[in-house]
Amino acid sequence: MKTARVRLCLSLPALFLIQAANAQAPRKLFVTPEQLNAASILPSPPANNSSKTLEELADLHRIQNMRSAEQVAHAQADDKEESMFAFADVVGPRFNRTSLPLTALLSDHVKANESVIVNPAKIFFQRPRPYHLDPTLRPVCKTTENLTDYSYPSGHGTTGYLEALVLIQMMPEMRDAILTRADDYAHSREVCGVHYASDEAASKLVAHAIIGLMFNNPEFTAELEAAKIELRGALAIPPVAKKQ
Repeated sequence: MKTARVRLCLSLPALFLIQAANAQAPRKLFVTPEQLNAASILPSPPANNSSKTLEELADLHRIQNMRSAEQVAHAQADDKEESMFAFADVVGPRFNRTSLPLTALLSDHVKANESVIVNPAKIFFQRPRPYHLDPTLRPVCKTTENLTDYSYPSGHGTTGYLEALVLIQMMPEMRDAILTRADDYAHSREVCGVHYASDEAASKLVAHAIIGLMFNNPEFTAELEAAKIELRGALAIPPVAKKQ
């Protein structure tokens, strides 16, 4: 009976949001570049000829020489999955796009905010991808010959951390496991051979800045609440207790 009541409560917001998705409404931006200039809050990346970059390239070679077939497959899967559903291995098999349309919609809107914030910072810093700087690296994920496809901060990393921070609001009891998976998702970019460790550290900073601003957006908080009800209902988890 409890599950039935949850589904009934979802009916009106669910109908509204699903209709919006089906109508292919424009992607929502919960945060704009005018609100957050990521380049202004990040340290400059290490210079191409710096000892730090040489250390990071050496780390990438070490990872390359030691990565197993299983690690490569995991990194390649993370390369393809840029959504909240990268955390399905933490949440469980029922955490999937087909079963959770409101959660999927929220995830897609959150993802849209990554590129509009991260890309201007990439252009500002213009850090080459590691395989552009060191052609002896052998990436195992998608690459590009475009030298203006810059590395810092990591877009994938920002997406992973941002989706994790949103998912934690929906499932706070799984906070530690979600954050651990976010770090693993970011590390996949190094296993891929397409990012430096400092790119991922910067992406974590950007993700925290983005979500702080998102909570000032009523559209975000409304979508978050609807997705949280949907997710916890689908997984038969009691509602999050409100703070006194």
